[in-house]
Amino acid sequence: MPIHQPQDAEYRRVIDRYMLAMDSGHPRYLELGNWRVLRPQWPHRERFARGLIADAASIPDADLETLLERGWRPRVTAAWLIGVGLRTAFRERIGTLLLDSEVCYAGSGYCFALARFGTAEDAGILTAYLDRYLPQTGLDYDQGAALGALLHLDARLGTDHAGRFTRPDGPWDRWARARGPAYAPGADDVRGEMRRWISSWCDFANGWTHP
Repeated sequence: MPIHQPQDAEYRRVIDRYMLAMDSGHPRYLELGNWRVLRPQWPHRERFARGLIADAASIPDADLETLLERGWRPRVTAAWLIGVGLRTAFRERIGTLLLDSEVCYAGSGYCFALARFGTAEDAGILTAYLDRYLPQTGLDYDQGAALGALLHLDARLGTDHAGRFTRPDGPWDRWARARGPAYAPGADDVRGEMRRWISSWCDFANGWTHP
């Protein structure tokens, strides 16, 4: 019989409380970033939003750190709680995790959090990520989410940090061509779609109030 250490029980408590919260019939982490959450007709919208808002406002920093320690599911949950709750003390930690890109799926949550914080410092982190990963055309990580978040911040701050990435035949076009026809310039406007996704979630979060 395996011997469970006390820290295992604490980790399980945090996972059950925040990542596996069942406010929609599915574990919370599966709904984060899903377009359907933004639809007024989604039947779980109010319950899901209230639970997320309450937890984002009340989760202790220690529990956020526990979620950020391992695995994409806990990390993406932490990122959305940090973004919704505007927990800017985690900016540096989020930036490091984004730049390291150790696990899949979590990066979009980091990009949302940085977009939600909404400052030039956050734009700098996203710019550093794109400088590192757009030239690596063989990697399909979170380049789209990062560019969408940067475009959102440019619109908010009146800046043009994204301009050097989106110029014709620039870093974004070269990376997109390597993804194939769906990402190629002139096909679906992937970067515009990612900006709309980020902006829609930020607008939705901005419209919430703490219970």
